[in-house]
This record gives sequence, C-alpha cells and structure tokens, in this order.
Amino acid sequence: MIHVRTKVQRPAAELVAQLGEFSSATIHEAQGRRGALNSDIKPIDRAMSFCGPATTVVCAPQDNLMLQVAIHYAQAGDVLVVSAGEFKEAGTFGDVLGTAMHSKGLAALVTDSGVRDTKDLIELGLPVFSRSICIKGTVKETLGPINHPIVFGGQLVEPGDLVKGDADGVVLVKAADVEWVIEACAKREAVEAEQRAAYRAGGTTIDLCNLVDKLAAKGLLVEE
Repeated sequence: MIHVRTKVQRPAAELVAQLGEFSSATIHEAQGRRGALNSDIKPIDRAMSFCGPATTVVCAPQDNLMLQVAIHYAQAGDVLVVSAGEFKEAGTFGDVLGTAMHSKGLAALVTDSGVRDTKDLIELGLPVFSRSICIKGTVKETLGPINHPIVFGGQLVEPGDLVKGDADGVVLVKAADVEWVIEACAKREAVEAEQRAAYRAGGTTIDLCNLVDKLAAKGLLVEE
C-alpha cells in the first residue's frame, strides 16, 4: 500500500471561499441534513472558523507520527482531518506543530483525539477542532495512510472533500456537491432572512411555521 497519496483533486479556491461564507448549520440543513460530524468535535475557541479541502490522516492512538508526515505533504489551504481512534487521553497536537501548519498556510486541524497548548494555539490563530484537550504526550512509531478515504466523526471523508467548521460544529460537503450546496445555502439564507423580518413585524411561530393544521390534527388543546 502507498502510505501517502499526493495527487488530490481539490475544489476551486473560489468555491471554497463561497462555501466558507455559510455557517456549518446552514450547510448541514441546505444539503438535506447531511454531513455533520459528531458533535463532540469542537473548536478550542468559539471564535475559530475555517473552510477547506480535506487532507485525511490516520494515526494510531497516542501516536502522531503520520500527523507530522501529513503537515509536510499538505498544501496551503488544506484542512488536516486526523483520525486517531477517538482516543481522548492524548495531546496529539500542540503549538509547535501548530506553528508548522500556520507557517505553511494550512487552514485548520480537525482531530478525534486530544490537543494541548491551547492558549498558544489560540494566540497563533490556527483553527483547531478536537474531541478533547489533554496534556498527555504521544509517541512517533506507527505508519498509516494519508489521503485515503476514512470514516471520521460518523462520515466518510475523501481527500479533497470540503470541510467547514465554526462555533457550532463541523460539516462535510462532498467535492462533487459543492456547487449545488452553495446555491442551496444561499436560498436557505434568503428564506431565513424573510422569516426574521416577519417575526420582527409581529408574526408568530404557529402562523409562520405553518403549524395550524398540524396542531389541530394532533389534537392540541389550549385553555380558553
């Protein structure tokens, strides 16, 4: 098996930028409530957000050898999506590797393991999303695949798929779907803008959410 694949088809930069304008929740809803990664993967700082093509990485639990290899081969704008067996009790990434990523112009790190040096990472400005924060160290021993399809956070992630993360979570968009998802997000945001305006004008949830007939069919009783 070739461990490191370097030939990855990435969506055009303008599509990455357009998708990045939308929130993770909007993207999830607009593409049919698909793509949400497990909700325990969160940013180390709620102000962090990112959007970029995935470089997939598999590390053994408590081992960050292939993460270091991935940083070497990743391209500017890439998001490292690092599967490490959902092992929380390891600080697989910190400010030194964060500096290496930031210096290369990589977009973000997303891992199902733990990270550390969070204060320094926040000051560095590199978006880091993880399953835990843990100070326990790691080894560098085990080879694994880079830029192979992986199952991560409950989703099948292929190299070049777009990943968007923000304060609410992380969502995946398949590379082939990016253009229509952007259109669907724009339409959803337009509808929601109209809804907010209607509420400000005095509209009610029952009327604006079209609940009258549904509530009647379910037999809702309201005290007179």
